[in-house]
Amino acid sequence: MRIATWNVNSLKARLEKVEWWLERAAPDILLLQETKLSDADAPIMAFAMAGYDIVHHGEGRWNGVAIAVRSGTSVTAAQANFGDGPVRDTSAGARGGGSEDDFDPFREARLLAATVTLPGAVPIRVASVYAPNGRVVGSPFYHGKLAWYDRLERWLAAEISTGQPFLVGGDFNIAPSDEDVWDPRAVHGGTHVSAPERAAFARLLDLGLIDAYGSRRTERGRFTWWDYRAGNFHKNFGMRIDHLLATPDVAARTAWAEIDREARKGKPIPSDHAPLIVDLDAPGREIDAGWGGAGERIAARRGYRPD
Repeated sequence: MRIATWNVNSLKARLEKVEWWLERAAPDILLLQETKLSDADAPIMAFAMAGYDIVHHGEGRWNGVAIAVRSGTSVTAAQANFGDGPVRDTSAGARGGGSEDDFDPFREARLLAATVTLPGAVPIRVASVYAPNGRVVGSPFYHGKLAWYDRLERWLAAEISTGQPFLVGGDFNIAPSDEDVWDPRAVHGGTHVSAPERAAFARLLDLGLIDAYGSRRTERGRFTWWDYRAGNFHKNFGMRIDHLLATPDVAARTAWAEIDREARKGKPIPSDHAPLIVDLDAPGREIDAGWGGAGERIAARRGYRPD
C-alpha cells in the first residue's frame, strides 16, 4: 500500500501535474492539501479518469483538503473539521466569506479524515491536515496556529484511543528540528521553527505517533518545501514541513519512504511542495525521486547539498 501526502498549492492550477504524478507514482491513497476549491468544484471526473475517487473538504478560495483513493476502494466514516461543524464559504461572490486576513482557523477547511479499506487489506484510518502557517511569531495568526494545534492534539488522542490503524499526513507547517531546515541560523526566530511550534509538534509524537519517513530515512537536506523566490529550490534552501505520522502498528509496516523531488520541477508550474511517500508492507512502483543527481548541481549553485 502506497500512501502519499502533497500540498498542491491549488488543485485547479496543478491538476495536470497531479494527473501526471498519479500515473508516475501510482499511490493507493493520496492526501492533498491547499486545494483552494469548494466541494462543488472538486475535480471528481478528472480523478475518475485517472482511476481514483476523491473526497474533498473545501471552503473556496483558500485552504482545502482532500483524500484520493484508487477506484473501488471503500471510504467510510468521513469527518471534516474535527467534527466541529461547518466551515466558512470563501468562494468567489460568497456572502460573509471575508478575506484571507479574517483569520479563524476553526472555521477553515484544514482537516479531513476517513476510514479507507483497499481490496483485501485491513482498514486504515487516515487524515489529511493543513496546519495554519502562523505568518509572524507573536501575531494573531501565530497564536491561532498554536490554538489549532491544541485542538489537533485532542482530536488525535481520541482517534488513537480507538486502537484502529491510523495515519495522519499533510502540511504541518513545522520543521521539527534544525536538521529539517537548510540553515537554522537563517530561519532562527521565525515561524515553523519556533520553540512553541516545535513543542506542539512533539506533543503529537508523544501521543504515540511515529514519523514514518524519519524512521526510514536519515539523509540530511531532503526537504519537502522550497520558496518559489530567489532560486531556493535550485539551491536546496528548503524545509521538511510535510509529514506522515503513524501509529506504531502502521509505522512498523513501512517498507520504503521517499520525497519525490522530481515533482517539484518542470512544467506546468509545480507546487512549492514535493510529494512525500511511504510504502507499507512492500515497495510500490519504482520511481527516481531525483536526489541522486541533484547534489553536484546544487553544490555548484552554492546551495545546501543533500546527502
